[in-house]
Amino acid sequence: MTEVALNLLKKYWGYNEFRGSQKEVIEAILDKKDVLALMPTAAGKSVCYQVPALVLDGICIVISPLVALIEDQVSQLKKKDIKAIALTGGMVPGELVRQLDNCIYGKYKFLYLSPERLKQRLVRERISQMHVNLIAIDEAHCISQWGHDFRPAYLDCEVLRELQPEVNLIALTATATNEVIKDIFTYLRFGVHEFFKDSFQRKNIHYQVVYDENKLARLLELVKSNDRSGIVYVRSRRRTVELAALLNKNGIGADFYHGGLPKEEKESKLASWQSNRIQIMTATNAFGMGVDKPDVSLIVHYQIPECIENYFQEAGRAGRDGALARAVLITNPNDIINVRERFLESMPDIKFLKQLYRHLNNYFQISYGEGSEEKFRLNLNEFCHAYQLNPESVYKGLEIFDQYSKIALSQSFRRRSQLQFTVGKSLLMDYLD
Repeated sequence: MTEVALNLLKKYWGYNEFRGSQKEVIEAILDKKDVLALMPTAAGKSVCYQVPALVLDGICIVISPLVALIEDQVSQLKKKDIKAIALTGGMVPGELVRQLDNCIYGKYKFLYLSPERLKQRLVRERISQMHVNLIAIDEAHCISQWGHDFRPAYLDCEVLRELQPEVNLIALTATATNEVIKDIFTYLRFGVHEFFKDSFQRKNIHYQVVYDENKLARLLELVKSNDRSGIVYVRSRRRTVELAALLNKNGIGADFYHGGLPKEEKESKLASWQSNRIQIMTATNAFGMGVDKPDVSLIVHYQIPECIENYFQEAGRAGRDGALARAVLITNPNDIINVRERFLESMPDIKFLKQLYRHLNNYFQISYGEGSEEKFRLNLNEFCHAYQLNPESVYKGLEIFDQYSKIALSQSFRRRSQLQFTVGKSLLMDYLD
């Protein structure tokens, strides 16, 4: 079996041997054991389930948290002439039925879907009818409230054990504390299993922290000295736009990317960057997860990331081709002070959380004991204005409620900008003319 797996690796990926613990992971899967694999970014986690799924007869079900990640994986498989399907948003009921039937009768090898899809009765019914050879849970840290990106819908992944009780499972992630590891074993009902943890050292990446009062000048210096692709990470959407404009003004092909862009615009910008029509992408942390671009040689953090996990994930997107790369954090004393103050100011206390919970119930007119399983559309700006609350503190509070399953907070939100003119109508009309 291992020889067959190696031949498939050569045929579809062009490699003569497995890296790190890939071989041991694949052997454990083929021995019908559950597997938890902790591998750093760019270590080839997807190969660990894609290769054994091709060895075995049947279809592999892959749970993944991001549409961009799903679409990229399916696109890469199709380029290799491997039959794969993605259940993405906006799919009409007839199309959903057709795609699920293809998974049962069409000899497809991979079905990618988000954990939210597992709530649909039709999806669950069809999965129970499929000849499944493996279940893969990508970004498995999302299942734990101790993870940096807790997503309650991931708790529904355990239903796959009921739908396909004889099928073994692999959970993969790049970051997991001991608490997260325990939660993964518990929530995914691990049986006989193997645990693999690769070294997180990336010898081809040069990590550097630069202290400079003139951060813009240092950014330009770094980007101009880099002749390959790069990403500049910031913490606000406005700053992505500002820095992209600055880089373009200085003769560097750049564009910006953040979570508030329409889907079509995101896809267009991503395609331009992947095809090297633009060199630098200025982005929030919404950009990069699951995007497999091997020739990124520079990652710049223009502002201090929210946590060390985010920094590790983002810096690890450099040097995927094994060539030398740089990950540079540009900061200064004022930057550090601002981050600390902003963190402390936005951190809600118990009194604030209780008050926020009461405000939510009043705002949506939810009486005691009611509102369970209902959906409410919250305009954050209007809510904060009505109760004179700090938007950042409110959002932090909502995230805490989400972590403790008091609410299920949807991350697919749209924030509209508001513009107020403080001049008179006649002066405004004269200006427009």
